[in-house]
Order: sequence, then structure tokens, then C-alpha cells
Amino acid sequence: MGGDDYRIRSLRDRQQYWDPDGEAERAGISSASWPLFGLVWPIGLQLAGEMSRFELAGKRILEVGCGLGLSSLVLSRRKADITASDYHPLAGEFLRINAELNDLPPIAYRRASWADADVDLGLFDLIVGSDVLYERDHPGVLAEFVARHAAPDGQVMVADPGRSQCGRFIAEMRSAGYRNGERRARADEGKGNSGRIMSFTRD
Repeated sequence: MGGDDYRIRSLRDRQQYWDPDGEAERAGISSASWPLFGLVWPIGLQLAGEMSRFELAGKRILEVGCGLGLSSLVLSRRKADITASDYHPLAGEFLRINAELNDLPPIAYRRASWADADVDLGLFDLIVGSDVLYERDHPGVLAEFVARHAAPDGQVMVADPGRSQCGRFIAEMRSAGYRNGERRARADEGKGNSGRIMSFTRD
């Protein structure tokens, strides 16, 4: 990625599930969606590729729904001011291990639900996420979360494989005062050319 190799610890497949204390269940994570955080997805590779060449100077960056944290790892290697976040109970541990596997310093991490209005993350110049619109309520809660944590002149980038929730998310972001653009994901990063990268800035 961006000329660098990365070693990633992930789950083996989508059949794995481990929630002995019911923590994920209490967070509303079903057994079917539990393993999704722990796999490397093609659109996640696309976003990480974008982060390997994005202009970072002076930007405070947040990755939402980080999962294994591939984009955060790329940004950390580039010495960016990056904070990763997810609400899956194991995401922080996988991020820690993956930083170690790539000889990177610990990456700032916050376990955060988008619906929690009291999260004290502060403001960010760039908020990024990949494949974060797969549940019915995600467009609304993510748009509200972004509006709370994006700096007034901040940028938002969401990479999506083509899920049906994209239209609703764009509408929610426009209602929050954002204008949007998008482009097809590049073919030279990851395992395919499916999906798009949406970009949002405030009017």
C-alpha cells in the first residue's frame, strides 16, 4: 500500500464469533455482523490506498468504523495525527496488534457509538471511513456523528462498495449543510475496482 508492505492480523472468515460475556450483544452487534470488523474488505483497501497519497499537512484525522484499522496504519506510517474509532469490543485490540506487527507506535483509539452524543472526541479536519453504511440506521446516525465532530472547514471521505444506503447518507449530509462529490474507486489499489469514494465539505 503506497509502496509499503503491511502485515495484518484478521479473522479467518465470516463464520467466527466470540462473545463470552455478551458485550457485543449488549452493544447491538448480532452474531451475523460480529465478524465483519475483523476482515480485510476490498473497499477498505481502496480507502487505505487513498490515504497513502492524501495531503495530510496540519490535519487532525479520525477513522470511523476502523475495524482492523488499515487506513489508520497507513496514516500512522505517514506520521499523521490519527485517531481510530469503532464500537466493536475487539477492534481496539486488533488495532493495537496490527500496529505492533508493522513496527508502528500505538495508535490513539476510542471506542465510540455514533449514536452517543456525549462522546468527547473533539473536532477533526478529516473524517474517513470504509463500508460503514450497511445497517438501515447508519446513514442518519453517521451523518449526525460527523456533523458533531467535523471541523467547520473539515472534509469527510466515505468509501463504499455500492450499498443501497449511500443515497440516504448523501441526503442526510446535504441536510446537514454539506456538498458532495464522488468518484469510482481506483483499480490499482486493493482487489478490485468496485465501489466509490464519496467526499463531503461544508458550504
